Amino acid sequence: VSSNIMKLFLLAPMMVGVANALTIMPPTTKTADHLPLAKKAMEYLDNSPDPFHCVQSTIDLLEAAGFQEVQDIEPDSGKIQPGGKYYFTRNRSTIVAFAVGGSYTAGSGGFKVIGAHTDSPNLKVKPRSKRSAKNAKSIQIGAECYGGGLWHTWFDRDLGISGRVFCRESDGSIVQKLIKIDRAILRIPNLAIHLQSADERKAFAVNKEDHLSPILAGKIEDAFNGAEANDDSESESEKKSDDKAKKDGWTEYQEPILVQLLASELGVETSDIVDFELNMFDIQKAALGGVHSEFLYSARLDNLASCFLAVQSLLDCVAEDDYLKNDKDISMIVLYDHEEVGSASAVGAAGPILGDAVRGITAALQGDKFHDATIRKSFVLSSDQSHALHPNYASKHEKNHQPQMNAGMVIKRNSNQRYATNGVTGILIREVARRASLPPVQEFIVRQDCGCGSTIGPLISTATGIRAIDMGCPQLSMHSIREQMGICDLTNGLDLFKAFFKHFRDVDDSVQQ
Repeated sequence: VSSNIMKLFLLAPMMVGVANALTIMPPTTKTADHLPLAKKAMEYLDNSPDPFHCVQSTIDLLEAAGFQEVQDIEPDSGKIQPGGKYYFTRNRSTIVAFAVGGSYTAGSGGFKVIGAHTDSPNLKVKPRSKRSAKNAKSIQIGAECYGGGLWHTWFDRDLGISGRVFCRESDGSIVQKLIKIDRAILRIPNLAIHLQSADERKAFAVNKEDHLSPILAGKIEDAFNGAEANDDSESESEKKSDDKAKKDGWTEYQEPILVQLLASELGVETSDIVDFELNMFDIQKAALGGVHSEFLYSARLDNLASCFLAVQSLLDCVAEDDYLKNDKDISMIVLYDHEEVGSASAVGAAGPILGDAVRGITAALQGDKFHDATIRKSFVLSSDQSHALHPNYASKHEKNHQPQMNAGMVIKRNSNQRYATNGVTGILIREVARRASLPPVQEFIVRQDCGCGSTIGPLISTATGIRAIDMGCPQLSMHSIREQMGICDLTNGLDLFKAFFKHFRDVDDSVQQ
């Protein structure tokens, strides 16, 4: 008996510890209210592996809410009317959506714009995709780095392919087809530790040209047929592909297996494919993480999280009974391509899209003579993900500006104009948050001994003259193949964006400019 008592005595602390653990770690109880929005965001992220699919995902949401496509805005066409909801795209990688307030009058109203970007750092298939020699034992495709990715995170990941393919129709016309191969067809393998020197292991330096070409296939015909290795041999499929390949300056430079895969997925002939724009993506789905499911792990949070929140805020506002009827402004979202490479393109933030849209819509609503007044009444909330405090690298953050995940949106500031925020634009958004009884926004500046990134806000203001602020949700692992943010910040961001659409006009009129 005494031995049993002793066992119970020894086990008691362990049992109490287990009971305490179960008490303090109830999964999702602290985040349950945020889960529906998080799961909706996860679906958007998974459906949008590239800018073309991001735009299509956005179109699907807009059209379900009654938005109409208007590719050409003509002053006298009558297409644009107060109370209307519209969208247009450029290059199918940038999209503009807007709702005209029912109480809008030319000269007294402006544009309330939320801007974000559809692109993320990734590996793109080179224009001439064939990389492997005929005697290679692994078939690879050429990869080009897009943007400033953390390229070491792309090793040993299961990669799919997405983008758009240009196909010739029977009548000779060329059409675009979206493609998303959501299975592990590519992989960039690490070099085994045993084959690396001590210096190589320490440095882990990635040569972007030599080390980032993924394996698409092996020479399976030789393996299955038991053929002897022969550097001069050529498989039957290669011979057939070479025989069929046209010397047109494009086809002969493509990896035949890749073209065959694309044709099979699209249900077309290989000869119908005349070009493509393809990128690689991690096929692992977005997931909830943390003991309380308080985190969201996903690719492309920078900046599809902002795109999702921008779209959702516009849809939520126009769905409210009196919002569109009483709105005195034009509520707009602009989701740009090419931010990760500087935005200097026809469809980037440095291009003419927003300026042309403001001018065309104003003219269509008989307000072209009030263009300058409209610009002064307008405002851009530029949303791009921000840096959360990294617990393992706290010294990399300015000690008084350390945003936390799940603690609200972050205003980004830089006196050297890397961000567009200034005293007035910062106050306007803080006042919007205060009037809507939202959590106070956080603040971020970079350490003085670190370089500062930039985003679309300064470029938009330079191109259009419209005031802007730069802000975003805090996150970790920015530009990794897989990133992390807090799910409460999705709710915080959505609430702030909706408050911006609803309260900006009154706030703007109350602040001395």
